Amino acid sequence: MIRDQDNSHSPAPLVQGQLSAENDGPRRRVPFELRETSCAGQYLITTEDAEMLQEILDIHMEKPGVSSNGRFLFRDLKFTRQLSTFDRQNPTFSSSQFHGFFVLFWLGVVLLLVKVAANNWRIYGTLWGKNEILCLMFHKDVLVLGVTDLVLCWSPTLCLVLQWAVFKGYLRWSRTGWIVQNIWQATYLGVAIWWTYHRDWPWTHTVFIVLHSLTILMKQHSYASYNGYLSELFKKRELLQSRLHRLEGQSPDSSASQDQASTIQETDLQNIADLEQEEHRRLSKPPNLDQELVSLAKTMETGTPLDSLQVQSLTRLLRYEIDLLSDVLKGKCSLTKNYYPRNLTLKDFCDFNTMPTLVYELEYPRTERIDWLYVAEKTAATFGIIVVMIAVSQSWIYPVVMYTVRMKEAGMTVQQRMQEFPWVLSDLLFPFMMEYLLTFYLIWECVLNAVAEITRFADRGFYAAWWNSTSFDQFARDWNRPVHSFLLRHVYHSSISTFQLSRLSASLVTFFLSACVHELIMLCLFRRLRGYLLILQMCQLPLVALSRTRLLRGQRLLGNVIFWLGIFTGPSLLCSLYLII
Repeated sequence: MIRDQDNSHSPAPLVQGQLSAENDGPRRRVPFELRETSCAGQYLITTEDAEMLQEILDIHMEKPGVSSNGRFLFRDLKFTRQLSTFDRQNPTFSSSQFHGFFVLFWLGVVLLLVKVAANNWRIYGTLWGKNEILCLMFHKDVLVLGVTDLVLCWSPTLCLVLQWAVFKGYLRWSRTGWIVQNIWQATYLGVAIWWTYHRDWPWTHTVFIVLHSLTILMKQHSYASYNGYLSELFKKRELLQSRLHRLEGQSPDSSASQDQASTIQETDLQNIADLEQEEHRRLSKPPNLDQELVSLAKTMETGTPLDSLQVQSLTRLLRYEIDLLSDVLKGKCSLTKNYYPRNLTLKDFCDFNTMPTLVYELEYPRTERIDWLYVAEKTAATFGIIVVMIAVSQSWIYPVVMYTVRMKEAGMTVQQRMQEFPWVLSDLLFPFMMEYLLTFYLIWECVLNAVAEITRFADRGFYAAWWNSTSFDQFARDWNRPVHSFLLRHVYHSSISTFQLSRLSASLVTFFLSACVHELIMLCLFRRLRGYLLILQMCQLPLVALSRTRLLRGQRLLGNVIFWLGIFTGPSLLCSLYLII
């Protein structure tokens, strides 16, 4: 029977606790009390919000197959064992009909490097020429740069301390915990950017520190958000367990052993098939529970007391909720016991921070061993590509940049400099396209694969076939998979679940945030805010809409041509705008 909280003449409560309701709206908690009546075997439920308790029953009656995937956050991504597309260990790549073009590309790069070195030797007497780019990289604050990066890598340990404080009950994540975390993240990024300005670093140092600090910032946010959410579920499960044990008249010791046997299933870890079968049994709703929930709901509507059978129905409901919570707290752990809160260790935190992923999980697919020959190969390729990029920049980009600098020093007006804009743009088209492709291969194929091999991270899907993109939204998904996964989970899905945005609105928010971060990088690089990159990125939205119209839908070749025109002209156009204006 549901009634107001007037218990002045009621017996002392037998059970007090909280039930939670999760539907399409925000999560809320329902305080409830279970009291014995004057009639033996009958009970009263009192609550401050009867509609919410009714909503709990509606969830289980309207969705008989409800699972943790549909009700809880952070169940959207799945890591699998896979190799990157251009990895020589990938049998699909080595047997591709286009493998010869890959060989031709790198043969052309080598011959280009030989030609540049020969010209430098003929003109300057050295292989590097005047060597301005290399001098710029090493002439100032190299040691300070290394110490700064070391501090940036270790200072996020504060997130682990914060999560321990949340777990111990000193802070509540849903109240002050997330506020402290966001204040720290803003301070972390602000100090990193301020330090680059304070030291007046060249663009090489600035780009490295800003990009690395943004990477670590995303890792911190993912780690804190996931564990903070699990802390709320953990506290809710503990509360429901304690109330359930009191309702069943169990002793704490016996209930703890039963809970450990039912939720951890440690003995089944040796046999994956048995574990999956047991999980299916635990998370399957009892066959008669739906009918009992209907009986509970009708009793609440009519205002009649609960009898002992209906109390058993409530007990089954609490057990089912506890099993769902236990499944979420275990995450995707199938081979380890790294479920919450056992994951709150310095080892786990450092392990996540060194892995080439921005999305935190309790367990990742891992390789059996480290192939150090593979690591050496990727390391050598990394330094080799850096040499090529320096040579391209020194020979074809640096002279154009210095030409624009001399125009400004000569006092040329904007109108006069704009007359040179087409020539500057055309001079930068091909070297920037070369640098763009080399940057992609350097980061997503060489660096990330080397780090993944060292950390035994088995999911090497850092990119997809972005070169076949027919629209810019497909390119955004395939070009940088780690960042896309972060934005998908912590911006797109979080906007929908937290702020109740539509999918279209959440997509716009995600795209705009990404554009703002890119513009922040340009601000740190050029020391001035112009918004060119922000505008160019937002101009992709009409192109995305155009690709979905009847005119271009299904026109893969035309869509790919439009995409490559944008990629080919975009970087050089952007740099020319910042240099000329």
